[in-house]
Amino acid sequence: MLTASAAPRHFRSLLTTSARAFPLRSTHLAAPSARICPAFTLPRMASTSSVPSSMKAILIKDGKGPSENLYLSDHDVPQPGADEVLVKVKAFGLNRMDSMQRQGKYPLPPSAPKDIMGVEFSGLVATSNSSKFKEGEEVFGLVTGGAYAEYVKGPANMLLHKPKTLSHEQAAAIPEVWLTAFQALRVITNIQKGEDVLIHAGASGVGLAAIQLAKRFGARGIYVTAGSEEKIAACKKMGATEGFNYKAGSWAEGLEKATGGEGVDVVVDFIGAPYLEDNVKSLKKDGRLVFLAFMGGAIQQNFNLAQLLFKRLRLEGTTLRSRSLEYQSDLVQGFLETGMLEEIAREENDKDGPHPIIIHDVLPWDKIKEAHDMMEANKNTGKIVMVIP
Repeated sequence: MLTASAAPRHFRSLLTTSARAFPLRSTHLAAPSARICPAFTLPRMASTSSVPSSMKAILIKDGKGPSENLYLSDHDVPQPGADEVLVKVKAFGLNRMDSMQRQGKYPLPPSAPKDIMGVEFSGLVATSNSSKFKEGEEVFGLVTGGAYAEYVKGPANMLLHKPKTLSHEQAAAIPEVWLTAFQALRVITNIQKGEDVLIHAGASGVGLAAIQLAKRFGARGIYVTAGSEEKIAACKKMGATEGFNYKAGSWAEGLEKATGGEGVDVVVDFIGAPYLEDNVKSLKKDGRLVFLAFMGGAIQQNFNLAQLLFKRLRLEGTTLRSRSLEYQSDLVQGFLETGMLEEIAREENDKDGPHPIIIHDVLPWDKIKEAHDMMEANKNTGKIVMVIP
C-alpha cells in the first residue's frame, strides 16, 4: 500500500484521510512504479506501415480569430516519442479553452501544438511506444493539444482503455470534464460527506459531472446556477438539490434562502470577478472556493479581503491543462482507483438512467464553426462532440 510519505506531494493529503477520501472503492492511489514498465524492459514499437505521413486537421487562419477562421487542411502526422502513443482519432470533445485559444486568449503549455486545438479524444491506437497499449486497441484520453485532427500523439499515462460498452462519442466526452470535476471536488477542495456545495455553470460539461461526483461523495446540498429553467431541470435530473437562474434574479439571494442563511462549504466557479464577492459571502467558515475559469473577467475592484481572515477561507485556482504530466497521470490513476469509470460505463447502459455522460450534440467535424458558435452562445447542456469519418 502506498504511504503518504511515498506519494506525490499534491496527493499526500488525500492519502492521510480515511475511506471517505475515495468512498466508492479504494482509499489509496497506486504507487507510481505500478504504472510504468519493469526496469530495463523496452516496449515493442507497433508497425507504422499503415500510418500515412500526412493527415487532415482543423487549423486556425492567421493563428487566431473568429469561428470563421477554422478550416480543414493537410498537416504532417505527429511522431510519437518515448512512452507515447499515436492514436487515430474517431471523436473529440469541445471545451471552453478551445474557444479561448482560438481567440488568442489562452496561454498554451510548452508541450501543446501551436496550430491544432483539442485536448480530449477517443480512437484507435495506430502506433505505440509503450507496453501498456497495442496497435488497434480502443482508447480515450487527454493531451495538451492536437486532438482536432485525424491523428494525435500523447503520453501513455494519459490514455485509458475505452470500455467496450461505450461508443467513441461517449468516451470522448469523459476525460476533460470528469477529471476536472474530480480534481476540483476531491483533490483541491476534498469535499466530505454531509457538506454543501455550489456549482456555477451547472449545465456545462464540467458542471454536470461535478453534480454527479458531489452526489457520489455524499454531499448534502448540491446547488447550481444556470441560464435557463431547462438547464436547471437538467441539473436536478442529475442530482442537484436546487438551481438558480442567474438571468431571472440574484442567485446569491436564492442560495441564502435555500440554505437558511448558512451558505455552503465549497464553491466551484467558472465566472470569476463578477461572482467573487457573492461567492465569498456564500461560504461558511473554513469554506473552499476553487476557480476553474474566469469567463466573466479576472479583475475585481474594491474587494474586502477581511472576510478571508474572519471566515478562514481558502481560495485556489487551477487549470488541468497547465499541470505537469506527473500530476495529470496521478489524477488519472486516482480517478481509476475510485471505480468511477466502471460505474459510468455501467450506468450509461442502464436503460432506466439517468445516464452520466451528457452529450448535447454530435456533429461531423466539418461543422466545427457551427459547434464553436453553439458553445460560445451557451446553447449547449453538456458536451458537444465532433466525429471524424
